[in-house]
Amino acid sequence: MFSQTVEYALRAIVYLASKSPQACTTDQIAAATQVPKPYLSKVLQNLGRNDIVRSQRGIGGGVMLVKTPAELTILEVVNAVEPIERIETCPLGLKSHGRHLCPLHRRMDDALASVESAFGSTTLAEVLNEPTSSPPLCEPAASLRKKVSGKVV
Repeated sequence: MFSQTVEYALRAIVYLASKSPQACTTDQIAAATQVPKPYLSKVLQNLGRNDIVRSQRGIGGGVMLVKTPAELTILEVVNAVEPIERIETCPLGLKSHGRHLCPLHRRMDDALASVESAFGSTTLAEVLNEPTSSPPLCEPAASLRKKVSGKVV
């Protein structure tokens, strides 16, 4: 249902939210999110054009969120890269249907409305603060590295 671009944008934003208000380099974001750097650069440019992130050059620069994680919703991120398109008129162009959707298309639009509502009421802070045994994006560093006989494995 969601494109790879939406998935990559959400990964990048969740990572930036976890580091907020600190700026992160594209290399750091790409490594943490497993998004190819060229693709990530395009996604970040799009997010920048839509006032989700801003970038700063120079020492201490990088990419950072425009809003705090508590202010930024998943819906804003999704709509910045690939807006959710609700079904307002018959997709088949049937004049007899017009704005009166058939039962199939009404249910499809209802599903889109549910997604829109869920994403619109979920902030990045909520995603990051939700108790879970599966933290977003990647394994905690401590669980990735185990010391065996004094060596990091």
